[in-house]
Amino acid sequence: MVAIIDYGAGNLMSVKKALDYIGAENEITMDKDKILSASHIILPGVGSFGDAMQSMESRGLVETVKAAARSGKPFLGICLGLQLLFAKSDESKNVDGLALLNGEIVSIPKDMGLKVPHMGWNSVSVKQNSGIFKNIPDESYFYFVHSYYLKNADKKDVAGTAEYGVEIQCAVQQGNLCATQFHPEKSGEIGLKLLENFLALEE
Repeated sequence: MVAIIDYGAGNLMSVKKALDYIGAENEITMDKDKILSASHIILPGVGSFGDAMQSMESRGLVETVKAAARSGKPFLGICLGLQLLFAKSDESKNVDGLALLNGEIVSIPKDMGLKVPHMGWNSVSVKQNSGIFKNIPDESYFYFVHSYYLKNADKKDVAGTAEYGVEIQCAVQQGNLCATQFHPEKSGEIGLKLLENFLALEE
């Protein structure tokens, strides 16, 4: 069973539909016991860093999410769900994130003539050929929608990067703790392949 964490801010239905399509039993839930007993956990996210953390706190889910991410079970953050794994974001400077990984969440520079938010398809340079990127070709295209990005993550954790005026560390993987800045559930066949790789991970 895949638990899709419902904390009041997220692309829940698109993730659910993608999992349904590939035949994965799943449930959107805010129930702590269901989250912690699931075989796989997904933390989706759309919206602002501060609002998401506040929503998670109001539902009493912060420690549950931390426990799930540290459990050794396969855990996947998507888009804002990646950013929330870090301690701080320039988007909401006085808000504490989950602080599960090392790195900085910063704004995409607006002085390079590129549109912000970064929205659309972008190739990804694969840095880890295992885990969620197993058998996914280098420079495959994934779908992005974001105004903030990860930089200065621990090098060993960076699973993929993209170029959009700056280098975006768009995927991380530390054991079974994984996250992508892009939306695999909106990235066609290659995104579904990434989700299938995630489902193939075992504790």
